[in-house]
Amino acid sequence: MEVYPLARNAEVPMDLLLTADPSEKMVREYISRGICYVAKEKDLIIGIYVLLPTRPETIELVNIAVEVTSQGKGIGKQLIFHAIETAKQQNYKTIEVGTGNSSIGQLALYQKCGFRINSIDRDFFTRHYDQLIYENGIQCVDMIRLKMDI
Repeated sequence: MEVYPLARNAEVPMDLLLTADPSEKMVREYISRGICYVAKEKDLIIGIYVLLPTRPETIELVNIAVEVTSQGKGIGKQLIFHAIETAKQQNYKTIEVGTGNSSIGQLALYQKCGFRINSIDRDFFTRHYDQLIYENGIQCVDMIRLKMDI
């Protein structure tokens, strides 16, 4: 697997990004300000993440997605570690990530990768998304914010 920044003029794999964030409006807004990194295997994009500078010395991992057929193989974890390493190389001191209260698997994965829960942005998904989101039989309402000092 090879991971590299997507060229600014390249077509963004929107379908893949939308598997991690169902709002095309939100995705378009943050990809315009961040950098997309794609993971390819045999010329096929199998994963993607977006890094978005937010404050001095702080960057946020705002979207991470793996193709359904490639899930369960540790690719998500590899992408998270790649994002952390990329942030370090760019001299950021903190990397943050947010996920829904209903995203149980993602919440566990981020903590396994060394992130710690930092705060809760209450009602984030009901304020910023037009449609209700459900995962694991739970309504996604709050954004669980995690961070790591790097």
